[in-house]
Amino acid sequence: MAQGQKSNRALVPQARQALDQFKYEVAREIGVTPPASGYWGDLPARQCGAVGGNMVRRMIQVAEQNLSNAPVPPAGTTR
Repeated sequence: MAQGQKSNRALVPQARQALDQFKYEVAREIGVTPPASGYWGDLPARQCGAVGGNMVRRMIQVAEQNLSNAPVPPAGTTR
C-alpha cells in the first residue's frame, strides 16, 4: 500500500504566508470563492484541484521565465 503525502507543509516555512496569499489570489482569478474560514474541505475536489493546478502552472511559468531571463507576462494570459 502506498504511503502518500503525510502532511501538507511548506518546504520553506517562511514561504507559508506567501503561498496562502497566492492560493487566494489564484482562486479569485479563476472564479472560485475562497472560504472565509480558511477551511477548504467544504469545497468540491474539482474546485480545489483547479486552484492547485493553476498555482502549479503559474509557478512553472515563472520558473521557466526566470531560467530564460524573459519578462513575466501579466496573470491570466495563456501561451
